Amino acid sequence: MSKLAQRQIVASITPSTNGNIEAPPQMQQDGSYAYFAQVTGGEITASVEKIYIGGKQFPEVLCAPAEIGDITLTRHYSKELDGPFLATLRQMVGRAYYNIQVDELNCNVAVPELQRTYSQALLVGLTEPEGDAASGAPSTYSLTFSIQSVV
Repeated sequence: MSKLAQRQIVASITPSTNGNIEAPPQMQQDGSYAYFAQVTGGEITASVEKIYIGGKQFPEVLCAPAEIGDITLTRHYSKELDGPFLATLRQMVGRAYYNIQVDELNCNVAVPELQRTYSQALLVGLTEPEGDAASGAPSTYSLTFSIQSVV
């Protein structure tokens, strides 16, 4: 059974057709969607309440509906591609909905049956590219999305 390296899991975003009052910017690179190099979050959890009835030794468990945690996408900053994208997006935090597609790559080819799609994810955070005059490492920025559902 083959293992996946973290570098084989990437994500891309497209504006959602539902929920947006004004069109958020689309991110493309050479006619195809630009990938985010890091994907974190998206855990699925359900809260539970334990109820002890009349001295029973073990509780009954009542479960709440499952919730999906926020997803953060991180990308290396490119002045040409990301600069104009971020300039428009800064004004749309809390108002822009995107569809997020997370792909698992096999030799740089997406495997459709392993794809996750989060539809109508609300952009709730934008972390600006940071600088450090003493570093040669690439600058990154992050987008955080609140998730409604996974398709």
